[in-house]
Amino acid sequence: MHIRSLHQFKKNRIGMTGLAILSFLLITAVFAPVLAPHNPWDYSFNCFQSPSKEHLLGTNDIGYDIFSELLWALRTSVLFGISVAAIACTIGILTGVSAALVGGLYDAIIMRIADALLAIPSILILILIAAYFMPSTFVLIITLSLITWQTVARGIRAQTLSLKTKLHIKAARNMGASTFYIMHKHIIPELFPLCAIGFVTKARIAVFMEAGLAFLGIFDPTTKSLGIMMSYAMRYLYLDVWFNWLFPPVISLSMLIISLAFIAYAIEEIFDPRLKVR
Repeated sequence: MHIRSLHQFKKNRIGMTGLAILSFLLITAVFAPVLAPHNPWDYSFNCFQSPSKEHLLGTNDIGYDIFSELLWALRTSVLFGISVAAIACTIGILTGVSAALVGGLYDAIIMRIADALLAIPSILILILIAAYFMPSTFVLIITLSLITWQTVARGIRAQTLSLKTKLHIKAARNMGASTFYIMHKHIIPELFPLCAIGFVTKARIAVFMEAGLAFLGIFDPTTKSLGIMMSYAMRYLYLDVWFNWLFPPVISLSMLIISLAFIAYAIEEIFDPRLKVR
């Protein structure tokens, strides 16, 4: 089933476009230490230099090389999005599947926690924590993961409730298979489409939130970020620096979010019969 879906994804122009853009950004982020011509924390250059061979995008108000800073900022956004998506989806998958299979009081507690988190806007919690405690990037990743897993858990639980009535699941349980074995061998492999959509969606949300917090000035100031670059560039628009300082991080962030949106839409179109093109 997954092999056939892979072939369908390859034929999906929107999905392949998103994958191509995302692959380019991932390669750029991974090899940022090699591709960056200068140390992004080196402020020994002259301020507000125009783009040149030495500084492809010029320098900012402190003397940082903007191009090197852009590569490292993109690296931060990519790692932040992947980390949050991986942790949040892991929590959501495990809690959703286990709640559906175990049921009873455990299911009720997990779903009430999920409902409570859904009632509170995640961005408000993140802003309050970041503003009052100024946590590190790692703490923000953990915090965002812990307050965004509930949507994945609810979707996974609903699908698991449907799958647990299938004959092969009942046969495995009647033969003495444990709940963990059923989760690992039968349920989770069948949930691949939901897991993939959940991962891409959470990564997109995390990237957007990270940039938003950085733009507001409540992100780790020692970390390179696209949001921080945009925030500082906005202060010097009167110097006409938009094309070499503001425009590059805006385009990079937009490309990253759009590529994830394209991939999520393509996956949903493949696995949702209502979206299939006749």
